[in-house]
Formats: sequence, C-alpha cells, structure tokens
Amino acid sequence: MPATKFICPDGSRVDIKKCLQRCIHDQRCMFLPTLRAIARSLDRGIKEPTVTELICGVRETYLKKTMEYAVKPYDQLYAIHGSAVHTINEGFTEGNMFSEERLYDDITSGKFDLYGQIIDLNDKSLGDYKVTSSYKLMRALGYYKVDVITGEIYKTGLRKGQMKTRKEWRTDGVRHLLDWAVQLNYYRMLLEHRGFKVERMEVQAMCRDYSLRIATERNIRKPVYMIHINKISDRWIKLYMNSKAKKLNIALKNKLMPEMCTSKERWKNRKCAEYCVVAESCTFGRLVKKQIKAAA
Repeated sequence: MPATKFICPDGSRVDIKKCLQRCIHDQRCMFLPTLRAIARSLDRGIKEPTVTELICGVRETYLKKTMEYAVKPYDQLYAIHGSAVHTINEGFTEGNMFSEERLYDDITSGKFDLYGQIIDLNDKSLGDYKVTSSYKLMRALGYYKVDVITGEIYKTGLRKGQMKTRKEWRTDGVRHLLDWAVQLNYYRMLLEHRGFKVERMEVQAMCRDYSLRIATERNIRKPVYMIHINKISDRWIKLYMNSKAKKLNIALKNKLMPEMCTSKERWKNRKCAEYCVVAESCTFGRLVKKQIKAAA
C-alpha cells in the first residue's frame, strides 16, 4: 500500500489526506501543489512489482506493499525533481524518439525514459535520466583517492622521519552501477522483445548537490555526466529478476516476512538508518536505528 502519513518538520505525523485538506500547524512547510505532487508520486496505482521495485530488497518492497508507513515531504522532493526533469525533456522528444512508455512481460513491468535518436540522428539508444547525489556519482564513475609520495620527509612531530604524501584522484576504480545496469538492461530486453533494436544504453546523471563544496571534494566538477551502461547477459538478468519476483510473490501470497535485505541492498545499513521509509516496520531496521540512537 502507498504511504498514508506525512512526517512534519517538527516530527508530528498527519494523515496525507487531512494534510492536503488543511494543515495542522500554523503554517505549511511548503506550497499545497508541491505537497499534492509528492502525494501523487507516492501512489502510482501499479499493483504488480515493477523493475525498480524488484531492484530493491525484497523485504523493503514487501513492507511497502503491505504496511502503512509515513514519509517526510522534504525527503521526497528529489523524486519529484526527477519527475520534473522527465516532463521537461518529454516536450522535446520530436522525431524518431519514444518516451515514458510502460512495457510488460510475465515477470514485471518497466517504464523507460527515452529510446531512439537521443544522442544523434543515426541512433537506436536507450536513455535514462537520473537526479542523484555527488556521492553516488563518485561511486558510479569509479573515482577514488590514493596517497602519492611527495619526496619530502616530516622533520618534526609524531611522524618525524616518515615520507610525506598527498591525495590524488584516480578514475579507474570499480564503477558501482549494478542497479542502473540491471534496470536499463531489463528495459532493453522489453524493447527488443517488441522488435526495437537497442544499440547502446546511456544514463544522463544530474548532480543535485553540484554547487556545494562537498561535490568538488568528491571530484564531481560538472552538473551533468553521461555514463555508458554495458550490456548484461539476458539469461542472467532474467534469472535475477525472476528470482526476486518469485520471492516477493510468495511472501505476499503467504503473508510472510521475506529474508533480510542483502548488505548491498541495505547500503551496508546506511539505508536502514536514514533512507528506508519502512525501516520502522522491519526488525533489522529498528535495531539499526536503536543502535544509532544509543551511540548518539
């Protein structure tokens, strides 16, 4: 089921419908149209699991479909920023392009952003818009720092006699792109099944904190990056998504909590601590939050 409550800036909770009718506080936290847009983004009216839902942890998706939960409107702004980017670009997809089409197969459904002549006029490309953080972009691009010896030696202090080093960026690291790659490759399969050849796949990633110092510290120096996505075996993609869909469907049918999300799906517990909207309904999520609170 979709989210049923908003969490106000002061921590109080209010039913979304009541919030949209009348604010319980002296002043709204944002304009009513913005809150309406956020509310609509939380309920797309799609019953079957989508590609993006299956990429998440099975337990997370199960809880979102079966439990009532609350969200902070501020935290949902980036989602509607992404929708706005889609809407703006959709107005300029004339010619041999298709956009925002939902396709189905016997496992799931997915709505791709762009297909066709999106790079040049001889193109059969699949594209996807992402509005993301400098941290995720840094990891997606494979950027990392190394210590490089300067040739100088510390002459005083605790490190006296040791070689001095400086930090330098490298761009040949592991590119953490699996979720984006799985998503685009599944869209590719859905398109190719309908006779549309996909010659390449690209992500247009917009950095939402580009203007902040933290982005520069992560070597993100442009507001937009084009990131190429490689083809993944159709057989692997189908096995992976079919396995997750089966686990989710069994859990929903039997009303049984699925196994815990993997460390990768939990972002090594960072998602449980700060970003999972159903963490309060998950035993592990509650434990992570309790440990953080105890350590504060």
